[in-house]
Amino acid sequence: MCAAGRRWGRRQRALLCAVLLAAWQAAWGQLRYSVPEEMPKGSFVGDVAKDLGLHLPEIRDRSVRIVTEGRTQYFTLNGKRGHLVTAARIDREQLCESVQQCVLRCELIVEGEMKFYEIEVEITDINDNAPSFKETELEQRMSETSPVGSRFPLAEAQDPDSGRNSLQGYELSGDKHFSLAVQAGPGGDQRPELVLAKALDREEAAFHELVLRASDGGDPARTGTARIRVTVLDANDNAPVFSQAEYTVRVPEDVPVGSVLVTVTATDNDEGVFGNVKYFFKKVNEKASNTFHLNTLTGAITLLRSLDFEEGDTYEMEVQAQDDGGLSDTAEVTITVTDINDNVPVISVRSALGEISEDAPSGTVVALLHVNDLDSGANGEVRCSLDEGVPFRL
Repeated sequence: MCAAGRRWGRRQRALLCAVLLAAWQAAWGQLRYSVPEEMPKGSFVGDVAKDLGLHLPEIRDRSVRIVTEGRTQYFTLNGKRGHLVTAARIDREQLCESVQQCVLRCELIVEGEMKFYEIEVEITDINDNAPSFKETELEQRMSETSPVGSRFPLAEAQDPDSGRNSLQGYELSGDKHFSLAVQAGPGGDQRPELVLAKALDREEAAFHELVLRASDGGDPARTGTARIRVTVLDANDNAPVFSQAEYTVRVPEDVPVGSVLVTVTATDNDEGVFGNVKYFFKKVNEKASNTFHLNTLTGAITLLRSLDFEEGDTYEMEVQAQDDGGLSDTAEVTITVTDINDNVPVISVRSALGEISEDAPSGTVVALLHVNDLDSGANGEVRCSLDEGVPFRL
């Protein structure tokens, strides 16, 4: 119980005698729904009134609303029917890149009763993307003395869909001199390789035209293609070799734009044009390609735009070193972004009473607060407190 001074007014005493509590007892339950991505605005998600045992007159008469974390409100409440519906078209690939299970969370607040209910909505994938190659016209250079069975890495297709709707396999057509092999990467990804099935003769054919097709597992399946032009060159005895197979670097998120983060190096024992080495990104997603630049001649990777740990903490790329004879080597590059304390805690009032009776009992909930800090680790840990001498507690 709290005792107010006699000189304080009735309203002041009523407000100060309230106790600010973390409303753990107010969370009466949790709902979980599932809805396909790309549904039109206003599409049905779930009957929250029925599932929570709320009567429609109660929803209409009391202040009931949906609160979503983040800037975009993806769901809203249809007060007439008590249904949770979409407030915007939801693109799963945009929201949950590289995440197998895409879940959005929101809360239903019943202000009149100081209650809230947690709601989770899983966004399921539809086959709305076809596999695609970053470049649809590819050039592969190889020596006429390349032995049968030689393998040459090919560009991989990308498909942002998940599960069976994502990339499932490759096919090659166009020339009897070549076949296709697909290797499994460390993460289960498929890596196509061009295999020399028949000896080359530059005098017989200086060029070979091939078509590489990538397919997903949707019904019907969607495909993407890339044309490969193989140029047959004179002998090249040595391939470039990277100084290390993996390059790993850690950088703080406030590293200046234009900084050289890491330099990859490959050497080629050949002389002349066959010893000239150039560097290319062999495998890189769109986000990383917009963030980093690879110098073709030096192998230096520089920063194109400011990093944000909260936006992405790890970037993985595959770099290819290729000589003028078409031989190549690859290396993995991992850039890890470390967090700095660049975000302040944000306090939001989810619900609060405008006034309270002077005879309200101790323990009455007067407000629901939410505190969030976007930083990670110790930088994101938040401790809350009230000024001393006030009759409230958290």
